[in-house]
Amino acid sequence: MRYTVVLEQELDGGYIASVPALPGCVSQGDSRAEALINIREAIKLYVDDCHAAGDPVPTEAGKEFVDIEAA
Repeated sequence: MRYTVVLEQELDGGYIASVPALPGCVSQGDSRAEALINIREAIKLYVDDCHAAGDPVPTEAGKEFVDIEAA
């Protein structure tokens, strides 16, 4: 599965990572790389919990991304 991850840099230099398709799936890290490692683990745990509970795993089917250049 593929999920969109939103990275936001904090004033102290750390990063917060969230997954819009997985409500409440949020993590953080002192660096961008650490935040991405941590959110991958959070996604895995979220999906594992869905499976364990017998709930459907949310997907991002039908989502499109468009690259634009802004002046």
